[in-house]
Amino acid sequence: MFRIGLFLLTNIAVIALATIVMSFLGVGNYLDEAGGLDLYQLLIFCFIFGMAGSFISLLISKPMARWTTKAKVIKEPTNATERWLVDEVRKMSNEAGIKMPDVAIFPMRQANAFATGWNKDKALVAVSSGMLERFTKEEVAAVMGHEIGHVANGDMVTLALIQGVVNTFVMFFARIIGYAVDKIVFKTERGVGPGFYITVIVAQIVLGILASAIVMWFSRKREFVADRDGAKYGSRQGMISALQRLKVESGAASQMPESMAAFGITSGKLQGLKALFASHPPLDDRIRALQQAV
Repeated sequence: MFRIGLFLLTNIAVIALATIVMSFLGVGNYLDEAGGLDLYQLLIFCFIFGMAGSFISLLISKPMARWTTKAKVIKEPTNATERWLVDEVRKMSNEAGIKMPDVAIFPMRQANAFATGWNKDKALVAVSSGMLERFTKEEVAAVMGHEIGHVANGDMVTLALIQGVVNTFVMFFARIIGYAVDKIVFKTERGVGPGFYITVIVAQIVLGILASAIVMWFSRKREFVADRDGAKYGSRQGMISALQRLKVESGAASQMPESMAAFGITSGKLQGLKALFASHPPLDDRIRALQQAV
């Protein structure tokens, strides 16, 4: 679940920083001559900056992923395992009709893998050293097929579009809330006062967290598709076996950085409200879906 976690946090940080800077500079001409909100201009303003924040996050996702996980790209294989891994990814990439992504290994005992990048032909796929050590080649191949599926299907670009729309409405409603609080609570008569900017920042963060449930719902849906791709590019039994092994290991504490959790092949077991914000469906559901697939 590594990919989406970093993307979301980067996106929230970009939007929050932009909001703070714009607040101090007074940027954003969405007040009419009487000092009221011009909702049309406000929507345009929020759309531009909402989409910008999302796509900036997408553009820097690859270097951020490498930096956060300390992933080392295999430029020249130094052993048989690295050579096999690169060859498998090359074969799957050709089958999927995409350019060969960078292949990396990141130092982590926990079994995990992720794919990221702003373009399906400029992607990065990575696997943890722990997965390479403990999983069979058939299982690793299926997991890499899963990640290639994410890349080939353009899931990150679609995610950025969804996040951009979410950003737009989060910024839009945060400013409406800020305007209302400024007028009703702080009694600002003309234009907007400090209460507006403070409320906007707080409301934007809160609404952004709540709205992330939409992005996570999309992520959970795409995991089932990526699992089928793992079965297609690797093998069905390898994908099922990898998920079953991940289920056994999921009892251990996750070592994946929290900011990158949504980029990987799996996440911890979550229940209740936490499940609403989980980037991955339960492993049992994923295994069952593959077993029942025709």
